[in-house]
Amino acid sequence: MPIATVNPANGETFKTYEAMGEEEIERRLQLAEATFRTYRTTSFAERARLLHRAADLLDEDQRDIARVMTTEMGKPVKQARAEAAKCARAMRWYADHAEELLADEEPAAADVKDSGASRALVRYRPLGPVLAVMPWNFPLWQVVRFAAPALMAGNVGLLKHASNVPQTALYLEDLFHRAGFTEGTFQTLLIGSGAVDEILRDDRVKAATLTGSEPAGRAVASTAGEMIKKTVLELGGSDPYVVMPSADIDRAAQVAVTARVQNNGQSCIAAKRFIVHTDVYDAFAERFVAGMEALKVGDPLEEDTEIGPLSSEQGRADLEELVDDARRGGASVLCGGERPDGDGWYYPPTVLAGITREMRIHREEAFGPVATLYRAADLDGAVLIANDSPFGLSSNVWTRDETDVDRFVRDLEAGGVYVNGMTASHPAFPFGGVKRSGYGRELSGHGIREFCNITTVWHGA
Repeated sequence: MPIATVNPANGETFKTYEAMGEEEIERRLQLAEATFRTYRTTSFAERARLLHRAADLLDEDQRDIARVMTTEMGKPVKQARAEAAKCARAMRWYADHAEELLADEEPAAADVKDSGASRALVRYRPLGPVLAVMPWNFPLWQVVRFAAPALMAGNVGLLKHASNVPQTALYLEDLFHRAGFTEGTFQTLLIGSGAVDEILRDDRVKAATLTGSEPAGRAVASTAGEMIKKTVLELGGSDPYVVMPSADIDRAAQVAVTARVQNNGQSCIAAKRFIVHTDVYDAFAERFVAGMEALKVGDPLEEDTEIGPLSSEQGRADLEELVDDARRGGASVLCGGERPDGDGWYYPPTVLAGITREMRIHREEAFGPVATLYRAADLDGAVLIANDSPFGLSSNVWTRDETDVDRFVRDLEAGGVYVNGMTASHPAFPFGGVKRSGYGRELSGHGIREFCNITTVWHGA
């Protein structure tokens, strides 16, 4: 795949880049290793000063970088600006909280005495250069949610970004450099996916984090396992959105539209499978379909556009295959389902009903504005449908019954349960999944500690 900006709204190639050669990759690996030796000794106060400066610069650049993101991968420009603002907030959150999150921990006095020590503590120390393999769908946020905690912990970053967002990737390196981080603290590697394996095998790279597809996750995990290196994987998702009879149906349907089509429906944590109790199924379906049909599809650079193009021609073709397979299997198309005429890789908001387990869309992730509707007879049935997926990233539950809430929190196989609201990431809360959605956690204290050497310090009596 070429490293290029190809505008998904019209298919035109805007800018292309040559992949870095072996000499440049080697230079950057050497620089990362050398920089880590000194950066690891900097104070939390100094790291926080630099990260606050990066956040301020990002706020200043918000409108410009938003247009770059929209041109590269097609998200509505208003959503791109919101993504940039969210990244700046996350930088400030880690700048303000990292020292507390990584403070030395003292075991209970009785345990210290029982171990024969005069004193003991647990200290979090950085690992070294961390390779981040990142996707195109949130080209700023996916990187910042790795980079902010990693840099505050004293690590240095090597970014292999998706090949269709090179301008965003280069912007991130420049942003941290302008903020005052030394050159080797955060570097972008303009390379193809084929170069990742060799870099990950390099002894100077101590760990890796990947957000992306299952095949990419398997490849990175396999190499990292062979080399005995720590990894965090955030892979696909097919999140359930369960609506029970006690829910506010109007509100649940309204939020469901946003939960499905955020980022043009190209989000791992977007709700994709809408599981509705039979008592309120018809009422919800009517409102949900009407909301999906009312969305404005158009030029993502226009302020009132709600749905832009998919990121690539192949992405649209993959989505069409899932819809066509479901249609052939007997699914009903309640709205959408047909490729529009004209330029760009657009696909309309689509709702499918009558989904069966034999359909591909039941078990595969639909990466675009396509929703599937399921009817559940009762709570047990809703849980069964929700868990009948290879993925387990997040989940959404709409109910006013606390007994229902307790059951869903206990039984849903997911890394998050969002009650009466849609899934959204925030730096204070851990983010990640189970099953084929990956392992490890990003964000919060859990995320910043993923790439730390958790060190026991023991002093004899």
